[in-house]
Amino acid sequence: MFGYSVPLLVAAEFLAVLCAAVFAGAAIYVNLVEHPARMSLDTRSAAAQWAPSYRRATLMQAPLAVLSFLAGCAAWFLGGGTAWLIAALLIGVVVPFTLIVIFPTNHKLLDPSLDKASPEAHRLLVRWGRLHEVRTVLGLGAFIVFVLASRRT
Repeated sequence: MFGYSVPLLVAAEFLAVLCAAVFAGAAIYVNLVEHPARMSLDTRSAAAQWAPSYRRATLMQAPLAVLSFLAGCAAWFLGGGTAWLIAALLIGVVVPFTLIVIFPTNHKLLDPSLDKASPEAHRLLVRWGRLHEVRTVLGLGAFIVFVLASRRT
């Protein structure tokens, strides 16, 4: 390896862990605090609150997942070990999972023709919460693997 690879490896590992930690923390907060609080409201209010929350969270969580994925791959490439790649793939899977599995529910919730007080809106909000739990597990899993990997290097 080149002389600059060790500082790059350390920087990549730090960025991967930091972004995964913030992603996982935000995802856990959504699942344990925000979404249950939202669901304690009537369905119309819950759906109305979900839309701006979703838009703001997307601006934070998508870049965190991508940066953590890229930094984890870089750490692996720079010699950090296979665990860095495994963790990177865990956090990286959040993006296609969101695009393929969660986006259809998001689009239905954002559809102006949806009656926000309807049983369908309630069902979509419940479904969204369950799907978001998958993102939380993936993010937390990636963080744990990153931390374990960082203890070995």
